[in-house]
Formats: sequence, structure tokens, C-alpha cells
Amino acid sequence: MDGTGCLTPPTPPSLVPRMKSCPTCSLRYPSESNVCFADGSTLVVLRDPWLGSTVGGRYVLDELIGIGGMASVYRARFLLTDRPCAVKLLNPQLASDNTTRERFNREAKLAQRLAHPNIIEIFDHGDAEDGTPFLVMELLEGESLSEVIAAGPVPIARALPIVIQMTRALARAHDFEVIHRDLKPENVFLLRGDRVKLLDFGIARCAQDVRLTNAGEVFGTPEYMAPERATSSDAGPPADLYALGVILFEMLTQRLPFDAPSPAQILNKHMLEPPPRLGENLPGVPPALDHLVYDLMSKVPDGRPVDAHRVLAMLQEVSEAARIPAPPDLDAAPPLAPPRPTATAAVQRWGTRVEIVERLVGKTYGGALPVEVARTLEQMKAHAKELAELRTRGLEEQRALDTIHREWKEGRFRQGKAMDRLTVDISRTREEARATRAGIAPLAGAARSFAPRVREAHREVVFWEGRSGFREPYRELAAAYRALADLVDFWANARHAELEVEAAAVEKERAVSEVDQQIRELRHSLVIADRAMEDRKAKHFLALADVGRRAEKLEFELLRASGRICAPLRGRADLAPLFAELAGSTPAAAAPA
Repeated sequence: MDGTGCLTPPTPPSLVPRMKSCPTCSLRYPSESNVCFADGSTLVVLRDPWLGSTVGGRYVLDELIGIGGMASVYRARFLLTDRPCAVKLLNPQLASDNTTRERFNREAKLAQRLAHPNIIEIFDHGDAEDGTPFLVMELLEGESLSEVIAAGPVPIARALPIVIQMTRALARAHDFEVIHRDLKPENVFLLRGDRVKLLDFGIARCAQDVRLTNAGEVFGTPEYMAPERATSSDAGPPADLYALGVILFEMLTQRLPFDAPSPAQILNKHMLEPPPRLGENLPGVPPALDHLVYDLMSKVPDGRPVDAHRVLAMLQEVSEAARIPAPPDLDAAPPLAPPRPTATAAVQRWGTRVEIVERLVGKTYGGALPVEVARTLEQMKAHAKELAELRTRGLEEQRALDTIHREWKEGRFRQGKAMDRLTVDISRTREEARATRAGIAPLAGAARSFAPRVREAHREVVFWEGRSGFREPYRELAAAYRALADLVDFWANARHAELEVEAAAVEKERAVSEVDQQIRELRHSLVIADRAMEDRKAKHFLALADVGRRAEKLEFELLRASGRICAPLRGRADLAPLFAELAGSTPAAAAPA
């Protein structure tokens, strides 16, 4: 932010032209224009040169709505349909770093791969005309979880449904081997009705990806970082579960479980200090929730619940016991946002403007148009006609893209539900296998404890055998035999119990392994489907980009031509009604066309 508390636009590359805007109607102009042809207002230079520009020939940037260390986010719209969206641009200072560019592009690929109602939807990604990477995502209206927490502790009746949705999103991500690695309240967005959207997979990692973290590099936010994240960049899903526990603790208490003046001190506390008990900070909290939060913040990954599905099941049990309704689990892919009602009008807007300009010059010059005016007017008509044709072509390409995206999303959603069925069932078995495997150690210890006792009993037998020399039936020898036999029986029973539990653990692990193989096959089929979808979309994106760039060039030509014709005529009282009509053809809410 700047000194006034406003968002400070990013410094753009020199290739991005500075746009101008009409302060009255908001119509955007190229940098060389000075006056709005429609209402005569003096144009102002837009403070952010990205504003008003078209990215990838497809998306018009209308307003800067957020700036982060890695990227800036703009409220935008599809050029040809006016459908709202958000465009995220990598900050130019980072665009030359190949590793950063790849992390940015990976965010789009991973979020698209997950296709879950509680994960932000990504429509497109690519490079802007100057080479700056961008991604296009759904435009969200609401507030971040960090803003909610800043207002005060979140009541458990509100917190549980939010965390349940977060856990569903994490479960889907982990099912597809995607680890978020920077889960924090700022990356959790709440729509109307507290519908959750998980954001910012910019430093997420997929097991199938090439590593983008150098030795010794640690990414994330210290307040939510699992102990193993401080020493390794390869932390797995349990690190996300740890962050989930920290967030839940913070939501309910409005304080962090570990805090300190410096990041290093915070990490040190995560690694060494035992986590605080939720119940000690929030009297009356359900004991099951207290135990769950404590387990989520275990110092070692194996001390945490076995996976996100297990966490989800436990949260739902707590919710049900507390009679707090869990949010519905959406069973259909949400539809794409429809085009705005103004989209059709936008297609016709330049035709209307040209028609008004023709009436202006007709009233001014009658039938004897100056040659230059006549030539310019004919060019405007041709440009407006071509622009309408381009928009028609563009709408057809966009509809084709929407169809591909809808089919892919519906398929991915069905496959995600199939994955859920596999992983939910196997989650319980995985938990049982872990518990069973953990039960082997004490049984093995008990079995091993008999060996020295048997050896001692055997020495006692040997002693009495020597005393008796098998010449006298010593009762002490009989007692020694019985004691040794009893110990061997106990030893055999203990060993049998150990082997039984070992067999049970192996059987459960075998079941887990079989389902894991099915999951791997499903993941592989989805990768193939994703590639096919990208191939299908590629030609439509290229066509849209070509149409968009040509349409933008024509619009600028129309703006220049309109200015040349209208500037000398402005000020004539008899033309005022036509100029008012011209100004009315450019509503601020829909500009630019």
C-alpha cells in the first residue's frame, strides 16, 4: 500500500502501454488520445498501466483488488462475453526467474487438477503479451478467514462447518498427491453463507512434480508451519494437517498456539514446545475436539490423524454430537458463471456509436461530406462490421471452450467422487493398520521378555538333573520341569499373539496397498484426461487470442476515428442532443465495450 492506504500498483514491464480513461464514462483509450469522443471529457492517465489492458487477447483488467509478494490480482472480465473473473499476474520483478515462473504456472495446473467446490476454480493460464505469466480464476466476493478471526473468536457453531469444508478441500488435494504447504487464514476465503474456497497453491507441491525447492530453502508461514517443515522441504500431507490444527485453535481462541517476536523463535517453539490444550483456553469445548486439535499439532507426523479423511470423519462426529449441522457435500459440479446481460449489448455498441456519428456528420455537412470525413466514416463502418463479426466468432470459440471446460469439470468431479469413495473407505483401514502395527511392539517386547526367564528355568532344570543323576526321583526336578514347561507355554502364547497381530497388520496393509494401486491408476487416467483436455482447448484459446487482439486493435482505431470526426463538431448547440445520445451509448458500468 502507499501512504494513503491505497493499493499500490505493481511496476509493470516497459512493454505494457499506459492506458487513459474517461473520468465520466470510464471508456478506456490508448495513450495518445486526450479527449473522450463521446462526452468530451479530458482523459486521465491510469495510475496502473495494466488497467484497461487485455491479457492474452482474452481478458480485460478493470480493477486492482489485491497485491501479494508474488503476484497482483485484478478484477477482470472475459473480453467477448463480459463474464466476470479474476486475473493474477506474476509481479514483473519476479517474472525473469524461471523457478518462480514455474511455481506460478504450477499453481494453475494443480488447482485445475483438483476441481473441488471448496478450491478456487482456475479457467486459464498463460503468458501476457510482454511475457508476464498470468492465470485466470473465478472472481470471489466475500472475506478472508483472517478478517473473520481479527473480528474476534469464532463461535464453535460457525467454526466447525468452516473447518469441515477446509478439510474436504485438503482431502481432495492429498488424494491427488498435492500438498498445499502454506495453509493459513489468509488463504481461506469465505463466500456468502461461509462457503469456503481454498486459495493460493503457489508453493504447493505434487509428488509427480520436479522439485522446485533448493536445499535449505523453506517456504511457508512460520505461525502455521509443522515442525518437520523447518528442516525439510519434502514434508507431506501431515504438514497440512498440522496447519489445520493451528488454524482451528486460532479460530476458536483468537490466539496462536505458538507466537514469538521472530520467525526463528516461532519455528523453535513449533519444534520444541508442547502444544497448548484447547480445553484450557476454551472451557466447555467438546473433549473430542480438544483431543483432535491436540493430535493435529503433534510434533511428529505419525502422531497426527492418518489422513484428512480421518480428520473429516472426526470433525463430523464432533459436529453431530454438538448438534451443529455440517455443510452439505456438493454432489454436482457448480456451473460456470453465465455471461453478463450486457454482453449482447456490447456486441452492438460500436454499431450504435457509428450510426450516431453518421447522423452527426449528416446533420453537419448534409450530403456534401468532406472527403476525409467520408473516408473516415466508411472505415468506421467497416471496422464496426468486422468487430461484430469478430465478436460472433469469438463467442462461438468461447462457447466451445465452455463446453469443453464443463465436460471436463463434470468428468473430473465424478472422478473426484470416485476417489472419495476409495479413500474414505481406505482411510479407516489405514488408521486400523497403523493402530494394529503399533500394537505389535508391546506384544513383541512381552514375547522377548520370556527368553531370559526360560534360560533361567532351564538352568534350574539342569541343576536338579545333576543332583538327581537320574538315580533318585527328586520332587524339585519335577517342579523345575513344570516351571520350565509353564514358561514355554506362556512364551508360545505371547509369540502366537504377536504373530496374530502381525498377520492382521499385514492383511490390513495389503488391503491399503490394493486400494492405493487403484488410486494410482485413477490418478494416471486423470493425468491423461487433463492432457487431452488441454489439447482440445489449445486451438480455441489461440483462436480467441487472435480474435481478441484484432478486436482490440479495431476498437482503438474506432476510438481514434471517432475522435477525429467528433472533436471539430463538439460545442455546436444543434448537435447537443446527438452528443448526449452518443454519451449515453457508453454506460460506465459496461465500458469498455
